[in-house]
Amino acid sequence: MGLSRHDDDDVDVTLIKVAFLAVASATAVLFSQARARERRLNKAQDVALGLQQGLMPASLGGNHAVEVCHRYEPTDSEAGVGGDWCDVIRLSGARVALVVGDVVGHGVHAAATMGRLRTAVRTLADLDLPPDELLSRMDDLAAQLAEEDETRDLGATFLYAVYDPVAGTCTFAAAGHPPPAVLRPDGRVDFPQLTEHPPLGIGGTPFDATTLDVAEGTVLALFTDGLLDLRHRAPESALAEVAAALAPADRPLARICDDVYALAPEESDDDVTVLLARTHAVTADHVAAWEYPADARSPGRARAAASRQLAEWGLDDEVFATELIVTELVTNAVRHASPPVVLRLIRTDALICEVSDTSSTAPHMRLPRLLDEGGRGLYIVGRLARRWGTRYTDTGKTIWVEQSLPVPHPRRPDA
Repeated sequence: MGLSRHDDDDVDVTLIKVAFLAVASATAVLFSQARARERRLNKAQDVALGLQQGLMPASLGGNHAVEVCHRYEPTDSEAGVGGDWCDVIRLSGARVALVVGDVVGHGVHAAATMGRLRTAVRTLADLDLPPDELLSRMDDLAAQLAEEDETRDLGATFLYAVYDPVAGTCTFAAAGHPPPAVLRPDGRVDFPQLTEHPPLGIGGTPFDATTLDVAEGTVLALFTDGLLDLRHRAPESALAEVAAALAPADRPLARICDDVYALAPEESDDDVTVLLARTHAVTADHVAAWEYPADARSPGRARAAASRQLAEWGLDDEVFATELIVTELVTNAVRHASPPVVLRLIRTDALICEVSDTSSTAPHMRLPRLLDEGGRGLYIVGRLARRWGTRYTDTGKTIWVEQSLPVPHPRRPDA
């Protein structure tokens, strides 16, 4: 017996319902997969962002040499945060290092590589290496990291600058990075022509450094290539926009930083980092230097000169400790190094004592045993100092010691 027309209609309705159920189920599966993928991406972005924030410095506070301001914003792409970073490192001799770097790529790998490179920069900066030599060491390190993981392409650009507030100079060295902008106090903006070098990771690349005279009040602007957006703009027009956003120089540094950062494209897959530093000079009345021969009387003469200078600076409470430090350092230079011996005192937010000679042999602190007759001098210096170390130069070395100075308390108004 055949099916009636009514039965045929029931079958058609049933098939349609089944089809709708199949489509709905497939759609639900797709939506579920999309939500799972979104959660994984969000989790990966959160992990990468958390890793990057943990590896970046908590703050970039200024000091006696520079007033700093920086901006960083990760990209909004699905890949997550990138490998941009910036840093400000306090060096010996009242100097300061300004650092900006950019690791190619996004996500956890880029953030982790950024952290490794930033740690290496701080370690090498603590050795007081010149900028060109520091870049050579960083290049070798990046090449080693690339060899460890051949499945990933490691590319990183890097700009390292050292500002000396006593000499009034700034030395730059770059590896595949955009040049800095130098905003002079009169409003003129320069883009120094640094020697072009490939990004880090090639290995064995010789680097060159460029030194500029920098007046007090100059603004040094370091940034990553995400600010320039060179894929959609010509380099000349991009740098011209940066120059226009920087001037004039007498504005608050935070406002200048905001104006420069506003140049970043709204839709981009590249992070943007901006670091500005307004320079301060250490004036001549805060620096004193003397030269001595390799003579047994030199330690006493140096000690007396340091005492007189501290009295002029009103640092009578620091005389005893400074006399011990000067005596030990000058005595070591007279006995074990070659003349001339130069003593330099610098007063900033700390008291810096430097003794230079023409020998490349540096003393090493050791813990003296109970019956040892010598070896206690540097141990005492280390206990009196906040920091101390050795800085090598083209003509020899400098042993430097940094002492903390008491923070002046504001006077209470008379009742």
